[in-house]
Amino acid sequence: MMRITNKIIEGVVSEVAGEEVIPLVKYLKDKKNISEFKIAQVLKSEVNATRNMLYRLYHSNLVSFIRKKDKKKGWYIYYWTFNTKSVGFLMSSLRKKRLENLRERLKRENNGNFYVCPDQCMRLDFEQASNFEFKCLECGKLLEYDNNQGTIEDIQKEISNLEKEARIVVEKNVPQRNNSKKLKKPRKKKQTKKIKKAKKPISPKRKKK
Repeated sequence: MMRITNKIIEGVVSEVAGEEVIPLVKYLKDKKNISEFKIAQVLKSEVNATRNMLYRLYHSNLVSFIRKKDKKKGWYIYYWTFNTKSVGFLMSSLRKKRLENLRERLKRENNGNFYVCPDQCMRLDFEQASNFEFKCLECGKLLEYDNNQGTIEDIQKEISNLEKEARIVVEKNVPQRNNSKKLKKPRKKKQTKKIKKAKKPISPKRKKK
């Protein structure tokens, strides 16, 4: 199985829930059933803000909870646990989605013509640029043809890196066969010839006198 490092966890959490949630995950990781009030206290955050971050993680299946009723106050308190095992599955899903988006973008870049504002206000394809008479909507300057060869190469490089990472993960998860010891073929049993016993001659029946 792939080793889930802190760097991987932080990267996945940042992508699905935001960088501000990372301190919460650092505290919650390797703990079990921690009260949301305790989490808020440690983070020095409001309980509602803490709940908001927890719900963002919950929607991505990165945390689970149980609830218990406070006997004195009568309300329910939620206790949270970080699901480290979900990180690997979520990372694979995010990588797959990222690859699909990059391949789609690469297709658009290869098949389209683009125009860009000299001040980098906007970038439009040919149809959009022609609709606005090749003028920037922000500053009014004439749009220039964008030679997107560098953009195409950057996208291809990122796709190659993501595919390489995916192959490495697959290779790590595939168990390697130990070929050092060759299996011995089972010996065939010698077939012994069965000797047929000679049948006794049948004596003729005597006629009764």
